[in-house]
Amino acid sequence: MRSPLPDFPWDALAPYGETARKHPSGIIDLSQGTPVDSTPEFIQNVFRESSNSPRYPVTAGTAELRSAIRNWATQHLGATGEFDVLPLIGSKELVAWLPTILQSKKVLIPEIAYPTYNVGAIIGNAEAITVPIDGAQWPSADLAWVNSPSNPTGQVHSDTELESAISWSRKNNSVLVFDECYFDFDDSVQTNSALSLANGNNKNLLVVHSLSKRSSMAGYRGAMLIGDPELIATIREFRKHAGMMVPLPVQNAMVTALGDEKHVVEQRDRYNKRRALLAPALTHAGFQIEYSNAGLYIWCTRSEDAWKSVAWLAELGILATPGSFYGAKGAHHIRVALTATDAQIVDAVNRIESAVK
Repeated sequence: MRSPLPDFPWDALAPYGETARKHPSGIIDLSQGTPVDSTPEFIQNVFRESSNSPRYPVTAGTAELRSAIRNWATQHLGATGEFDVLPLIGSKELVAWLPTILQSKKVLIPEIAYPTYNVGAIIGNAEAITVPIDGAQWPSADLAWVNSPSNPTGQVHSDTELESAISWSRKNNSVLVFDECYFDFDDSVQTNSALSLANGNNKNLLVVHSLSKRSSMAGYRGAMLIGDPELIATIREFRKHAGMMVPLPVQNAMVTALGDEKHVVEQRDRYNKRRALLAPALTHAGFQIEYSNAGLYIWCTRSEDAWKSVAWLAELGILATPGSFYGAKGAHHIRVALTATDAQIVDAVNRIESAVK
């Protein structure tokens, strides 16, 4: 018997959401990182034009989509050597099911991490072990996750840190997966893909990317896996049997989205401008901001229990996420999402500033 799944963390946040909704000006939800900015119209148009889709889609992806992902990985991520690609039904399902697909027994996850890494280990009846970023300190395991830029912290790992993880993989002949879903949202630090550091040797290496945040396509559920051809062949075969297929209209929209960088730059600028507005207000309210160099979140602390910070903001009608959702080391931090409209961010700043005058 596998271990029981943890309680769904967002259920514990619900009472604070109710408090925030009682604010005279309403709630500003900065908890879940779900995009609020519209999917670019040119992507919507392709999706609509593809709506007549009577046939089953191909698990491996259309030739056009595979080519688009390969070209994007080469030009945008710096991938070299032999690698294969595979479309995903969003990245979360891959994270949740990969230990099961690979029959992993031990899974290494970051000390502060996206909760689904641990959930995936539980579903696969594997042991989850939390580790720091330094691969030289890692025990042996079948599978390890590295997340850069990090959810929730926005930390961008250095090339040296990423290379230490790659060295661990090669020494132990173990699978190493880099979750790079926030890759396109640099702010104060430049991010590099692990594929650019592999020197063309992609054995046992995989990277995960998503269009959910990059192109405001979270509702489309489109993502991709890139890396070791043998591993991807194994994963693809499992997915064929399990019926894990990306709908054809989504595949066509993905091709279009991957072919344009202008909309990504515009979206990155929106998030970074929101960070620049909100961060000083949080600092003024006594929060110390840590990392938050990229991605869609501000990771901060007032050196108090995370729920106390969440409660304080809820009284202002602002809902944030306790860092304890992401591991014991986050118990005194909160994650504040930048996925709110520009007007809502300005309103949040005003509420915080008014509260600390």
